[in-house]
Amino acid sequence: MKFESAATTEALKSAIPNSPAPPLVRLARAAFSFRVMLAFGLAVIAVCTVSNRFNDPDLWFHLKLGQVVWNTHSIPSTDTFSFTASGHSWTAHEWLAELGMYAVYHLGGYSGLMLAFSILASLLFVLVYVLCYQYCGSSLVAFMGGVCAWFFATVGLSIRPLLVGHIFLVLELIVLESAWRGRRRLLWLLPPLFAVWVNCHGSYFFGMGVLFVYWVCSFANGRWGLVVAEPWDRKGRKLLSAILILCGVALCVNPVGVHLLLYPLNVAFQQSTGINVVEEWQPPDLRSTRAIGMILALVAVLLIPLLRRSELRLRELLLMAMALALATQHVRVLFVFGIVVSPILCRLLAPLLGRDSQREHPIANALLIFAFLSAIVFVFPTPAGIQQQIRKTSPVGAVDYVRRAGLAGPMLNEYVFGDYLIWALPEHKVFIDGRGDVYDWTGVFPEFARWATLAEDPDILLNKYRIRFCLLSKDSPMARVLPHLAGWKKVYSDDVATVFVR
Repeated sequence: MKFESAATTEALKSAIPNSPAPPLVRLARAAFSFRVMLAFGLAVIAVCTVSNRFNDPDLWFHLKLGQVVWNTHSIPSTDTFSFTASGHSWTAHEWLAELGMYAVYHLGGYSGLMLAFSILASLLFVLVYVLCYQYCGSSLVAFMGGVCAWFFATVGLSIRPLLVGHIFLVLELIVLESAWRGRRRLLWLLPPLFAVWVNCHGSYFFGMGVLFVYWVCSFANGRWGLVVAEPWDRKGRKLLSAILILCGVALCVNPVGVHLLLYPLNVAFQQSTGINVVEEWQPPDLRSTRAIGMILALVAVLLIPLLRRSELRLRELLLMAMALALATQHVRVLFVFGIVVSPILCRLLAPLLGRDSQREHPIANALLIFAFLSAIVFVFPTPAGIQQQIRKTSPVGAVDYVRRAGLAGPMLNEYVFGDYLIWALPEHKVFIDGRGDVYDWTGVFPEFARWATLAEDPDILLNKYRIRFCLLSKDSPMARVLPHLAGWKKVYSDDVATVFVR
């Protein structure tokens, strides 16, 4: 009888449908899920990385240009910051992102800027995590993909419009991959995305290349060994073709004009000195950690399908080849390579590493999320800490001295100091700054390069521009040469900069 009673009870339980959990319970389970907890883990990694990176030399010009647009309600088209290229035509190709940066600074100062930097960096890697999950369906493997993207991103993770451009790239990939899986209405998000992107950063050019690859692959059909291509139906191809055309039209929605559209090509073909001299534009050292990581990622993408007889998608191979070709030429493009290769690796590794456990532990996840938030608060720099970072890499003391001493006349400055001087010492026009483009076009960059590397008599440049004082890096080769030139003496020096007066 007891057995029958127990069996009857179990039968009744199975016959009665489970009542749905209350909305608040379902919301709590979603908020404290394993997936969300891993997203917070990526945010911690991002904030810990950027917390000591408020020192990028390009930051200061971005702020200054944003300030000019904010105050004048216009976008400058000629140089007004230097005396060597003054009045020369120049393209403000990142004006919208720079306006946004200055708006954040205007509202919240340096701390507000650091907060926005932390949020954007976290958003980037969480979006990569979402993209990787699309590819593999495993939260843990997608988390590893986010870490892979972070590894390559550390080469250029700083407060620059480049960060916004890469967020747009990940958003584009998410939309395109979703459309490939059937959600084609999302493609209508791409034209407005490109309309904003083109005004923020030149990486839109790579984004158009990505869109073109997906368009070409929508027509391809076949299998070539392990490489497969699945075409879209005719209706889908017509939609994607229309989106491609609309995105091209959206690029014209900019107040600068055709010069903005052509700027990426200008960088590639008309700024030879900057490309050859600036470190981030150099090819990566194949012995460096990130270059070795790039090689290992490439080997894994090619080797795993061979060993497991799994498929390689044509669009994935074309995107990876495009990113790889650029990354082998320029260190900074390793950032893009990481974004492109991470989801591909996740898709190939997911069968080897397994799927997520179906059992959730909301309390444990909530405790971990709280620990991650506490870590973010702990590592976030104080205003004093941010000022200390600025002083470690920028000539703050030298600027104070120039003002106190009332130094006048043409100034020759260190290349990496130019942007900070434009921001912090606007009453003195700079000799050169981080805008390699305008100085390349005017011939100033090659002159300065010869002077800074002692390739010619230093007096040639000093006399040509009638330089009255020099503000140089303490470790600059010219800082050791100038004291031996007739009429020059050192008047100020600290751990960062040195000032010489004629």
